[in-house]
Amino acid sequence: MNDRPAPARADRSTRVLIHTIAPDGLRSRSDEIVVEEPLAIHVACAGDSALLAVTMRTPGNDLELAAGFAYSDGVVRSPDDLEHATTCDDVTGDARGNAVMLHLGRDAYRRARDRARRLPVSSACGLCGDDILRSLADQGIEPLDDDLRITPEQIVALPERMRAAQRVFAETGGLHAAALFDATGTLIALREDVGRHNAVDKIVGMMLLARRLPARGTMLMVSGRAGYEIVQKAIVARIPVVAAVSAPSSLAVATARAFGLTLCGFVRPPRANVYAGEQRVIVPATRSG
Repeated sequence: MNDRPAPARADRSTRVLIHTIAPDGLRSRSDEIVVEEPLAIHVACAGDSALLAVTMRTPGNDLELAAGFAYSDGVVRSPDDLEHATTCDDVTGDARGNAVMLHLGRDAYRRARDRARRLPVSSACGLCGDDILRSLADQGIEPLDDDLRITPEQIVALPERMRAAQRVFAETGGLHAAALFDATGTLIALREDVGRHNAVDKIVGMMLLARRLPARGTMLMVSGRAGYEIVQKAIVARIPVVAAVSAPSSLAVATARAFGLTLCGFVRPPRANVYAGEQRVIVPATRSG
């Protein structure tokens, strides 16, 4: 599981080999994608420390992100609550740069500890993409062995079919959507929410309550971008194909490749990019260039 793209440009973007669906076949080329990595936010006071949260982000302005998270979450309530913020320098390798420490006043630290008790315990100061992949494997999540095969025409038809079923979006224009299709491209279900992750959770929950998991032989179409959490939810539900209107992140691509999921981005007829699992896409001929 070491197929994680190498970060570039100060860890904000990276280049990967992708396959573009075009009217004349499947073409391979290099493409730039945004980096997504976990950030571990730790808190400390008077020699004691705790993990406050782990959030996914594009690296950059991490101290601001951590401070803003703590303020929005009610841990930090005034500038006096936050004494200073630092990066965690005692981590090495890929985890370096993925952990920060907020040094808090006593009251703010007490609030942070109360929140931290509701989180899983972690002994690590920082996390990286490889940690995420190992964590999935440690949970017993295996690579997808689904024998579903799809055509380019099926992939590029998904956005229009999803949009046609978005009733609330048509009225408000303010919701994300997740749509599940069967192997023929027939809509199984569509769910809408202000958060795309919530919309995917609703789809998975519907399938769970209907006793239709694992969701073999299905395709998931999502509005917006495809981040790690979208891919992770699909893998756990055993959905072999994920397509998104916008771009995937680097961690989403790495996770899809590690677990055998077909990941498509920028699905906008008549074209789409295939970032992982191109073996499921049936095309008349394959070209490079």
